[in-house]
Amino acid sequence: MSAVEILAELPKLTSEERSVVRRRLRELDERDELQFLHESADAMFQDLDIQDAKNARRETR
Repeated sequence: MSAVEILAELPKLTSEERSVVRRRLRELDERDELQFLHESADAMFQDLDIQDAKNARRETR
């Protein structure tokens, strides 16, 4: 089902059904945000590991 088809069906839903849809959309947004934060943290930790390795090499000289 396409987004256009979903949007066309929304007016046919009851108030309760739309609430369920909103809740599910919020859950999906939160999941996406958590995934983004997780990926960002991973990238930052990888950068820190690289910097630590560079600093350790400098200290051994």
